[in-house]
Amino acid sequence: MSKTNGFLACLLFVLHGQAFFTTEADAKSSVHIIYLGERQHDDPQHVADSHHDMLSAVVGSKEVASKLMVYSYKHGFSGFAAKLTESQAQRLAEFPGVIRVIPNSLHKLQTTRSWDYLGLSSATHNNLLRKSKMGDGVIIGVFDTGIWPESQVFDDEGFGPIPSYWKGVCESGQRFNATSHCNRKVIGARWFVNGFLAEYGQPLNTSGDQEYLSPRDANGHGTHTSSTAAGSQVSNISYKGLGRGTVRGGAPRARLAIYKVCWNVFGGECAAADILKAFDEAIHDGVDVLSISIGSSIPLYSDVDERDGIATGSFHAVAKGITVVCAAANDGPSSQTVQNTAPWILTVGASSMDRAFPTRITLGNNKTVLGQAMYTGKEIGFTGLIYPESKGLHPTSSGVCHSLSLNPKFVAGKVVLCFTSLDPRIAVPIASSYVIAAGGVGVIIARSPSEPVAPCSNDFPCIEVNYEVGTQILFYIRSTRSPMVRLSPSKTQVGKFVSAKVAYFSSRGPSSVVPSILKPDITAPGVHILAATSPLDPLAESGFVMHSGTSMATPHVSGIVALLKALHPDWSPAAIKSALITTAWRNDQNGFPIFAEGSPIKLADPFDYGGGIVNPNGAADPGLVFDMGRPDYVHYLCAMGYNNTAISRLNGQSTVCPSKKPSILDVNLPSIIIPSLRKFTTLTRTVKNVGPAVSVYRSVLEPPVGTTVSVKPDVLAFNATTKTISFTVTVHSMHQMNTGYYFGSLTWTNGVHTVRILMSVRTESYADAN
Repeated sequence: MSKTNGFLACLLFVLHGQAFFTTEADAKSSVHIIYLGERQHDDPQHVADSHHDMLSAVVGSKEVASKLMVYSYKHGFSGFAAKLTESQAQRLAEFPGVIRVIPNSLHKLQTTRSWDYLGLSSATHNNLLRKSKMGDGVIIGVFDTGIWPESQVFDDEGFGPIPSYWKGVCESGQRFNATSHCNRKVIGARWFVNGFLAEYGQPLNTSGDQEYLSPRDANGHGTHTSSTAAGSQVSNISYKGLGRGTVRGGAPRARLAIYKVCWNVFGGECAAADILKAFDEAIHDGVDVLSISIGSSIPLYSDVDERDGIATGSFHAVAKGITVVCAAANDGPSSQTVQNTAPWILTVGASSMDRAFPTRITLGNNKTVLGQAMYTGKEIGFTGLIYPESKGLHPTSSGVCHSLSLNPKFVAGKVVLCFTSLDPRIAVPIASSYVIAAGGVGVIIARSPSEPVAPCSNDFPCIEVNYEVGTQILFYIRSTRSPMVRLSPSKTQVGKFVSAKVAYFSSRGPSSVVPSILKPDITAPGVHILAATSPLDPLAESGFVMHSGTSMATPHVSGIVALLKALHPDWSPAAIKSALITTAWRNDQNGFPIFAEGSPIKLADPFDYGGGIVNPNGAADPGLVFDMGRPDYVHYLCAMGYNNTAISRLNGQSTVCPSKKPSILDVNLPSIIIPSLRKFTTLTRTVKNVGPAVSVYRSVLEPPVGTTVSVKPDVLAFNATTKTISFTVTVHSMHQMNTGYYFGSLTWTNGVHTVRILMSVRTESYADAN
């Protein structure tokens, strides 16, 4: 090239560069971060100079580069921030050594398994299941959405005659024939709809959901709870290959009486009028246990308000010796969200168990992380992995699971990562639908630990991870030009490597009606419970499904209550409840304390799990029980300050409360909750010996922090004539200020039995105001 030609070439280069820069300067620019990874030189100035050189090569001069440079990252890592147009950012992204060009953003200040887990394996010969003959002779009534009678779990093969004391009936209706659909297993089936229809104001099946005017279950919820409580054994059942084993109820030889009070409208609606009518009939029919996975909403009605059909109806049932087991609700982990709080009700929270469904996510750098899913399809081999980031100051807005902004051109054939803070029951289906519509082959949902995982429709791979793992995956995506991922099918893991926790959704105490009554009473498995369902359930797989909720925990306890009733037919509902609470597990199978899911996860306390996770075999032989009957419940109602008229209406007979208001702390519960301790208080409890006639129990105290506790007498000596003994507990506060709740316990032990009474105390200021 001649000098002239060289000069012209340089001139053209400069002119073109100037023209390029002028055009780019006129374009809209924004701050981008050019990430280069680890420093390649120890001298920070050398690193900074290299950044300026790189930027100069794109913008045309060092002078312009100096004006556009925002930061040079030269100490902990290498990179820089600069004001760039989109095309300039794209050119920098193509430079050797550039790992990622990142737009700037704004930040803000800020069963198959369950019964084995509970110690009720059918292969074990010396447990409550065997001792009670699997609940034979006991009748469990279920208030719910009905049943699907054709399910194998309602087979009556091997059952003897229907108990002679049964007075119930089987009612026919749409697609339900009383003669063929009831048997020696399902011995009663009724349906109650008038109260609901009066409020609904239109015929059923107008909401778009199928329903039957009969005991037939269109929803699946009732079939699931009934089969969990007392379903017959069905072998080799799984949910899409997960959790394979023998499905059965807690009391597989117990009989079922079905009371359909909830209707498949808006997910399931139940009228108090229908519930009360069901209570009325069930008491008459002769049920021994009632399982009710139904709740209302906060704020709650009072115990004497008939609009709470469950509190009212259950009072009458318990007075007749029927144990009523109810769900605590699914409004956790917030405090004071527990429902069904009357002291005569056995209120059940939900826990996970020692089973999980780990799902391997292998990144293109061969790093493997674990998520949770219920994906049983084929492995998704290495394919593209993307996180949809938008332009501007809020780039992560496009990666929010419930509002994904996806371009099929970039998503087709790839796996999408997204983040959400919503309930995954909402976010996961929405995210998967967006990804499917854009041609994606899978979605990874990053969320805070909350609701249990659920399968996506059509077995689409939707894998859930926590924010920490999701962020690791995101960092991988941002650190490589062509991120890849492989998704493996889910596996079933059981045993000591999986710890049970109080479920995130499980409603927590203290009670918003009366905090001095411990609620929930007990906790049971309610996460990923495999049981029968209606074939109309959209998640059904060959007549079975995995569901989660306190609705699923409740029938676990109902089945256990049936076993206890068969073993101890003379025990009252209060005695059964006491046995369950005082013997419950507060440590997992590894001996470590149980945790409660929430934000953050924390050690569980009595307001999370009541007495703990239910321990059926321990409850069969509790040693001592705190018994109660109608007079004790009237004592409670008077202590609550309800007027005589309201109490008389509930009690069914004229009732006059004492002129001196009784203390609610003296209600004979197997717990001591003092929500407002000033200086000191003394309360009374009475225990009944249900163990060996000659027994001596000694007290062991673990006072709540900031209190001193004494008990008199501190030794309880029982014999053939002394079967019940009362004792007093005095609690002194060491605080002179308001505090939160502190927890402790009073335990009675005779060397064989351990009877643990939970204590919770909150002090309030008692200093005189000046």
